[in-house]
Amino acid sequence: MKFLYTLAFLMTFSVIVSAQAIPDINVKTLNGETVRLLDYAENDKPTIISFWATWCTPCKKELDAINDIYPDWVEDYGVELLAITVDDARQLAKVKPLVAQKGWEYTILSDMNKQSMQMMGFQTIPQTYLLDKSGNIVYTHSGYAPGDEYELEDQLKKL
Repeated sequence: MKFLYTLAFLMTFSVIVSAQAIPDINVKTLNGETVRLLDYAENDKPTIISFWATWCTPCKKELDAINDIYPDWVEDYGVELLAITVDDARQLAKVKPLVAQKGWEYTILSDMNKQSMQMMGFQTIPQTYLLDKSGNIVYTHSGYAPGDEYELEDQLKKL
């Protein structure tokens, strides 16, 4: 029984995954240009990928919390953050104004067909992945609670 509780805890909260490559997924820039996610992931630096949407309050809270410490992460770890919105075509018009209002300095991409959710096997957002310098997934968590950004930083330090 103790094993089941432990397993449930790990599945509910942060999960460290064995090194797994990011799938070859096409996403779009906010200008509509198609780009390969692998081109960003295999950039010889740690990469954080955060899946979010304009209607998702926990997503915005997580990206706001990271935004406060992101410049330090860039300087200390050379990290790049990709914030990939899964907003549909109608909601996509809200993304640029929201990003400007929030002052997010992240690379913002769009996956309005939610291909990434299908190929990477997740159903809820926010969903955050940490990739090593080779583009392998080394850490992931779903949802957001205040302080999750510090756990993410702890994982960055290990790289």
